[in-house]
Amino acid sequence: MQKTILYFVLGLVMTSCATIKNVSNKQVNQVLDDWHNAAARADYETYFSLMTQNAVFIGTDATENWSRTEFEAFSKPYFDRGKAWSFTPLERNIYTKNGITYFDELLETQMGICRGSGVLFVENNQLKIAHYVLSIAVPNENVKSLTQLKKDWDQQYISKLKN
Repeated sequence: MQKTILYFVLGLVMTSCATIKNVSNKQVNQVLDDWHNAAARADYETYFSLMTQNAVFIGTDATENWSRTEFEAFSKPYFDRGKAWSFTPLERNIYTKNGITYFDELLETQMGICRGSGVLFVENNQLKIAHYVLSIAVPNENVKSLTQLKKDWDQQYISKLKN
């Protein structure tokens, strides 16, 4: 009996790993493009169906580290208005190593050029976004003025986090 359970578990692990290792760049591009397009169309159901159940979305604001549930609640009013956000990929790099698929992308957005990066997992035999980080790309020559602009806010938030 123990051998049967061991073979079953081993087979399950090997099948899961094989599924993850066989993720193609075409599949990754399709998921990410569909996800961005769903936001542009304000298609709430499709947008969140492309994220894992325990997905994390990290936004451009230091306070934006959301679970999927929290991000759904934050996003719902935007989708309900019929206009969420529109991110158009300009460049994307996809990496798969040791069964893990991750990516980074430059995006054209209402905030100018942003960078997105994340990790995808297979959940219920579907490739989905498990972790996404959005950041505003700041040219190096503008960092000093941007740092000065946000200095007071940063100091207040740093104090809050340390207490």
